[in-house]
Amino acid sequence: MAAFIAVLITIAVSLLITRVGTTALVHTGLSREVARFQARSAFFGVGFTTSEAESVVNHPVRRRIVLWLVLLGNAGIVTVLASVVLSVSSDRGITLPRIGLLAGGLVVLTLLSRTRAIDRVIDAALNRWTDLDVRDYADLLRLTGDFSVAELKVEDGDWLAEQTLGDLHLRDEGVVVLGITRTTGRWIGAPDGHTVLHAGDRLVVYGREDRVCELDERRGDATGDAAHAAAVAEQERLEAAEEELDATPAG
Repeated sequence: MAAFIAVLITIAVSLLITRVGTTALVHTGLSREVARFQARSAFFGVGFTTSEAESVVNHPVRRRIVLWLVLLGNAGIVTVLASVVLSVSSDRGITLPRIGLLAGGLVVLTLLSRTRAIDRVIDAALNRWTDLDVRDYADLLRLTGDFSVAELKVEDGDWLAEQTLGDLHLRDEGVVVLGITRTTGRWIGAPDGHTVLHAGDRLVVYGREDRVCELDERRGDATGDAAHAAAVAEQERLEAAEEELDATPAG
């Protein structure tokens, strides 16, 4: 009897863990259907390779959630197997009443696992005791392919140093400055064109990865100005190509 109770407890805990994992993934911006599939896949060690799985692995918060699900899932499977072996090897073995008890317990657990009240309780607990209520900024900013968010440090002699954002015309290159951290630690969010960049500033920028890397290496001399002109011309070509694609009727 103890072995069957252990099996039911293990299954109940497993269902609870996957529900918590599902809700936690929903808090990071995944839809509930996708979150449920990924949580169960991680917990039971299915390991499907899909674009949805990549969106989980590439997201730091989701990756930590899935890692815990994998670890807890492996421990749970071992416990269930040990309980079943213990039950089979007992003196009285598996009897019809025991099978009925196990089946009834599984039905009750299945019904409980489908109640929305459990989701509300888990959601309230996560809101109170965690900081998982975040958006999937990687999806929102389309951080796939060529685009990325990066941090640049302004050094003495850089093309960026001691100029205003308005004079730099970075948007013409397809680069957007999201914020600046001064050497004092002060954060300037969404800086305007009058903001001057100084050596030691750290910029959070959004743009194509190759352009951001080139900008980080650009020097404050004639070569820097030439690189800026070339970057603007390239961005104009890219925008023209994108506009042409938008104007093309679908299918």
